Amino acid sequence: MPASAATQQDLNATIKAGLEKPVADDVILGGSSTWKTPTGSGRPEDDFWKAFGNGLRAPDVAPPGANDWNCTPSDGQEPVVLVHGTWENAYDNWAYLAPNLKRAGMCVYALNYGILGLAQGGGLGSVLPGAYGTGDIAQSATQLAAFVDRVRSSTGASKVNIVGHSQGGLMARQYLKFDGGADKVDQLVTLGATNHGTTLLGIGALGRTINNAGIDVLGPVALGVGVSGIQQVYDSQFLKKLNAGGDTVPGVKYTIIASRYDEVTTPYQSTFLQGPDVRNITLQDGCGIDTSDHLAMSYSKRAVSIVLNTFGAKIATTPGGPAVPVPVVCGPNAWLIG
Repeated sequence: MPASAATQQDLNATIKAGLEKPVADDVILGGSSTWKTPTGSGRPEDDFWKAFGNGLRAPDVAPPGANDWNCTPSDGQEPVVLVHGTWENAYDNWAYLAPNLKRAGMCVYALNYGILGLAQGGGLGSVLPGAYGTGDIAQSATQLAAFVDRVRSSTGASKVNIVGHSQGGLMARQYLKFDGGADKVDQLVTLGATNHGTTLLGIGALGRTINNAGIDVLGPVALGVGVSGIQQVYDSQFLKKLNAGGDTVPGVKYTIIASRYDEVTTPYQSTFLQGPDVRNITLQDGCGIDTSDHLAMSYSKRAVSIVLNTFGAKIATTPGGPAVPVPVVCGPNAWLIG
């Protein structure tokens, strides 16, 4: 129902009054995040909720097949670094992809980054065990930089490949542009990355509109969603700086995977990048039965096959026969939230 004239006048008056107030965009609440290298080996899962439950009990366990520091890449394969999303961790994000990469002969690594408590600005989600990726994204990118250097030193590889989900893809781009990653990364694959921000189903769009009018509503919201959450709302200062001058950096190849059913990165097309060496892929193109939403994407057989194919994984079609590139498959994968 349209707002009454009186209500609209009240809103206009409030906005006008707020123009004299300073606007705090991308509020950093003062906390410094930490990071960890997951250890051990969690059980493989093909469903996010199962992995999420396991992760609550052991939030710092490595996904199966990951973080073997004695691994030597086979057939010239570059090591793969997996970067989880907001309020996720290395295990619950990658309990399906990591073992698939390992079986394909790749050395796989994953970190837990951006660990920031509620009192320091991590948001309400940070009270859950293993709800990481809540700290300042630029700071998290320096944590990724240190982890990649350790992987390169351990494996002897000059470059790595990176797979990032949600914020993980966005944060990896920060690393590429500002923290020396362009010379150390061959390929970046992202799943539902918030590359151009998200409207958070309209809440972010409304908040940004009011913020730009002069009333700081996103600052208080940051108390709930955390520092990194507010940095991912479209048109944030963080995103403006990251995307200024173009989406990509020279020398890195990009594969950007989206889902039409993504309810977090909205609209879903905002994940796509423009520039040389970019492939933008929508999971449902040619595979309508894959209805993966945001959290389900890293458990999609189609998405996993795209990652394997992109990194040159091969499979023998017959026993003892010649190896051929892993094909991109189509299979059902249900949304988790709807």
